[in-house]
Amino acid sequence: MGNCYAAPVNNHSSSTPATSRNNSKQNGLAGIKNAAGNSSGKTISGITPKNASKAIGKGNSNNNIEESAVPDAAAPSESVETEVPKLKEFSLAELKKCTRRFRPDIIVGVGGSGRVFKGWVNEDTYAPSRFGIGMAVAVKKSNPDSYRGLQEWQAELNFLGKYRHPNLVRLLGYCSEENQFLLVYEYMQKGSLENHLFRKGQEPLRWELRLKIAIGAARGLAFLHTSEKVIYRDFKTSNILLDSAYNAKLSKFGLAKVGPINGNSHVTTNVMGTYGYVAPEYVATDQDFLNLLERGGEVERGLN
Repeated sequence: MGNCYAAPVNNHSSSTPATSRNNSKQNGLAGIKNAAGNSSGKTISGITPKNASKAIGKGNSNNNIEESAVPDAAAPSESVETEVPKLKEFSLAELKKCTRRFRPDIIVGVGGSGRVFKGWVNEDTYAPSRFGIGMAVAVKKSNPDSYRGLQEWQAELNFLGKYRHPNLVRLLGYCSEENQFLLVYEYMQKGSLENHLFRKGQEPLRWELRLKIAIGAARGLAFLHTSEKVIYRDFKTSNILLDSAYNAKLSKFGLAKVGPINGNSHVTTNVMGTYGYVAPEYVATDQDFLNLLERGGEVERGLN
């Protein structure tokens, strides 16, 4: 996924009792099955207690917007898939095979909670394939000793396992085996927006591409905040990934939080995010998301 995990997401570390960390790791997928479940027993990622240990299908991604095309800012929202996406449960052996046993020379991103490797799978079955043959994927391998890594693994599986939108990175599958927690995403050929803006030696982006990227990221954020009532909380350039046609997709849902439900007017949260990107009044006052909106703040202004 490019270098979306090149920098730590959260500058606010939280302490968690060792007992809690051990219980979370031992539970494995149990935490996913219990999170945001409904009366039918299904979770938001489509995993049920009965089928959690089985492979549950695959996803697919297709985006044909030309590189030079600039979307109309007033255009209606793109169609969004409403069916809960099916994810494949990969074995650890499969992911080792498709990433050459997690060789260091194919790392495409590093963060505080893990590393991202480039791998190759069959486009139809997602079975491991020879390197350079089939479909490229990004495999995020969480640090097994990091409680934050486990939390982010659970959050990304819960959120990206539920939602499909042209401006959200696509989650294809997951793995929970031998105390290892991994996620498999579509591979974003152009990496992160951060690299294009700040890395030395990069050719400056044309203004029409900058506009296209900004509108795409805003559409992804609007979908989360309005259609799904999800508070993203980590909107920054390193988490905006670009495909081969410079279509922007939001990634890194480790800090995401479900917004107010059941008639509640607000949610209470700890201050989370990255200094320089979160709204200063949010950090200074510790006020919740909706209270700041009522005071005149806007999501596009940088509120996480």
